[in-house]
Amino acid sequence: METMKKQIQILSVISMLAISSLFAEEKETTEAAQSMDIAKISEAFGHVISKNLENIGVKFEMAKVIQGLKDASEGKTAPMSEMECIQAIAAVQEKIFKEQCTENLKRAESFLSDNAKVDGIVALDEGKVQYRVMEAGNGAVVEPHFSPLIKYTGKYLDGSVFGTSKEEELISLDEVIPGLKAGLLGMREGERRTVYIHPDMAYGTNGYLPPNSLLTFEVEIVKANAPVKETDDFDGEKPQVQHEIADIKTDIR
Repeated sequence: METMKKQIQILSVISMLAISSLFAEEKETTEAAQSMDIAKISEAFGHVISKNLENIGVKFEMAKVIQGLKDASEGKTAPMSEMECIQAIAAVQEKIFKEQCTENLKRAESFLSDNAKVDGIVALDEGKVQYRVMEAGNGAVVEPHFSPLIKYTGKYLDGSVFGTSKEEELISLDEVIPGLKAGLLGMREGERRTVYIHPDMAYGTNGYLPPNSLLTFEVEIVKANAPVKETDDFDGEKPQVQHEIADIKTDIR
């Protein structure tokens, strides 16, 4: 499935590159005033192509990409077929993916090993989940199967943020990743924790995050259990209570 997604993405970019060659042909036949507009559009479209190339995750030689566009517009033969190109890019992506898996896992385990020695760090699940209490709470306790109301910020190991709550978020412990669930259990209302999660207890090599990422969550418990209650005028649609935290669920394909 993942390979198919990559191939579709590559095909999409290749289609865009093919379309871009039309601009070069049109510029030769339009009037001067129109040519100026086409020139701007062509340049802007080049930026669109560049952004899509970045999404593929392969460091292309831009001079060669430009050469390929020029050659295609002149009807010259490509150095390989579209299918060969797709397969070659997929092979490079796979190599990069495996390297990222190995390197990120190594960094995650090294960090957790060092972090376990820091005062105030509590280790769970054989050290694969760790947390530090940043501020104690004195309210109700989060228990299994609860749906706590929380505020959170999710970060990568380098400190960059991948998700944050714009307001209080209602989540279900039965739907979040195992590491976050373990880190939230036992928290009291008003408590703030920083939870560190090993890739095995997060997304591993699945999902849309970088593979084998160690995840850090800064979490505050607003209410220990706040399940959604259906009212008499309930229209059959569940409210969107997990719009930003949806990527923290366990239903990873």
